[in-house]
Amino acid sequence: MPDKPAGRGQQLQQSAVKKYAIEKGLTILQPEKLKAEDFLTELKALNADLQIVVAFRMLPEIVWSMPRLGTFNLHGSLLPRYRGAAPINWAVINGDKETGVSTFFLQHQIDTGKIIYREKITIGENDSAGEVHDQLMHIGAQLVLKTVQSIEKGTYPQTNQSEYIANGEVEMHAPKIFKEDCKIDWSKSAAEIHNLIRGLSPYPAAFTEFVSADNKSYSVKIFKTEKEVVSHNEPLCSIITDEKSYLKVAVKDGFINVTDLQLAGKKRMSVPEFLRGFQVGKAWSVN
Repeated sequence: MPDKPAGRGQQLQQSAVKKYAIEKGLTILQPEKLKAEDFLTELKALNADLQIVVAFRMLPEIVWSMPRLGTFNLHGSLLPRYRGAAPINWAVINGDKETGVSTFFLQHQIDTGKIIYREKITIGENDSAGEVHDQLMHIGAQLVLKTVQSIEKGTYPQTNQSEYIANGEVEMHAPKIFKEDCKIDWSKSAAEIHNLIRGLSPYPAAFTEFVSADNKSYSVKIFKTEKEVVSHNEPLCSIITDEKSYLKVAVKDGFINVTDLQLAGKKRMSVPEFLRGFQVGKAWSVN
């Protein structure tokens, strides 16, 4: 992608991938438009046998059909499950026990091409989307190498995604996540709330409002929780805290124990750190 301004000074920042490529003397193209004539001319001049796409924009056919061996993509799910922009987030939000990475050849419809390889991992019940991403990052790198080496030898498989569906796998979608998807609905079960929070952590992050006894609201992002599934008589959405070491929210089938959060305008911190600088008392609730 083209360099983007960042930080207080809004200076143009190079991505880590670009910095590494510069160190290695690699050719770098950063097109604003993927159908621009100058970009297409430069790309064609590389005379590539194969193109590999990782975490990039949707490519027009004139780009992905250019190499003689085609273009393959690394996708963060076990295709055909979770086609779309946010596969890791939705796998965690939906409480899946496993996910993985897939390599597949690009074709017209997004994320529907023939699968070359897939690699699975287990998702722990408290794993965040960020933690799953970091696991898949390393596994995905190895899968890309395996895929390239197989294509080089001409020994690579190509499996229609319909074959996985025929074997009982479920086709699901992973649309882009918007702000309205990140608001916590405290009427849901402890498991659903816990999964939403970890599925949006660390980015874009689930959020809520802490409401004080005198009805003042404070916007809060929540990054890490533990769920307690128990019977109780506490009012739903009430905040339970000793004002020192723990803070939890009463939900219909238990409690959501918040362990990591960020008050608007402040840094991310643990609950004990938060409670040392911010007084949450009785009759507080979430909205």
